[in-house]
Amino acid sequence: MAPGSTLETLDRRRFLRQSFAFSAAAAFAPSMLLAQPKQPSAKTDGSHLLMLGDWGRESADQAQHLVAQGMTSYTRKLGLSPEALLMLGDNWYDQLPGGVDSTRWQTGFEQMYPKSVFDCPAYAIPGNHDYQRMPESKVAAELAYARRGNTRWTMPSLWYRFGFPHKNPLITFIALDSNVFHEDAKPEKNNVNFTLTPEQQADQLVWLKGELEKPLTTPFRVVMAHHPVFSNGPHGDHKVLIRDWDPLLRKHNVHLYLAGHDHDLQHLEFEGHPTSFFLSGGGGADLYTLRAEEAARGPYAQKVHGFSHLEVTPDLLTMRHVNADGTLVHTFTKTPQGKVSIIA
Repeated sequence: MAPGSTLETLDRRRFLRQSFAFSAAAAFAPSMLLAQPKQPSAKTDGSHLLMLGDWGRESADQAQHLVAQGMTSYTRKLGLSPEALLMLGDNWYDQLPGGVDSTRWQTGFEQMYPKSVFDCPAYAIPGNHDYQRMPESKVAAELAYARRGNTRWTMPSLWYRFGFPHKNPLITFIALDSNVFHEDAKPEKNNVNFTLTPEQQADQLVWLKGELEKPLTTPFRVVMAHHPVFSNGPHGDHKVLIRDWDPLLRKHNVHLYLAGHDHDLQHLEFEGHPTSFFLSGGGGADLYTLRAEEAARGPYAQKVHGFSHLEVTPDLLTMRHVNADGTLVHTFTKTPQGKVSIIA
């Protein structure tokens, strides 16, 4: 989109309306404090990770390369030592020739996000494009690659939990497979996309309920999956996840839900909901235009390539969206008690 175009002007006006609408709504939510004037610098005593979704496209437009370079420059500029990467699905678009032996593992992951900068586990979950068979299952290859060892790629199963940081965890992460079957889904062309079986979907839900029932031993609890529960992007809200997962997020006061799938960066808050919804889907695939009819939901949504930065201390969770050139575009903080502060 050309700078100064009519569409760009409308988008800017829409985001201004979105921010205003969110500010007005938040005025009635005592758990939120808005418009802090200064971006907080990264804390030396905090633990840090970077995340991105919808990244696995080594294509001619070089978007994945640019985002990866931005991650590297951002990390070095801030003097960070990330203790994890989160790979939020759609890890491999198009073919993965040779499966677990594909050369794309080196070019698209190991070298794209170099160990010299990101010497840490890369916790991965599957997206819908990972379920494509081209001709073999890419999800099966991802699980097999993790089992080989001698790699940062970490995907012990389709759903799992882990603590972050590894030593003295401050966050309990629950990683899920959101490729769930739903009756009103449009049939995929050429029958190349697949989902969990109904039995797997039921098993995962039982497992999730059991994990959330366990006493929380960390200040924060975070759920991550490829598909957003709520989104201002073209895919919109997910009816099945709203039915099956959202009541659990509310019941167990989950602090944060991370997702990708819509190719943009978003942050949604809803009055009375304990969970912040944070979407990082700008890792390298083609960008999506946001849905105008949902633009009043905020506080942030932007059609932009980029990645995200999570910082945690015992008393504060800080979330940052960063565009592909390493510029901060949105920040908020959250306390263990659920108080959200939007950083202007």
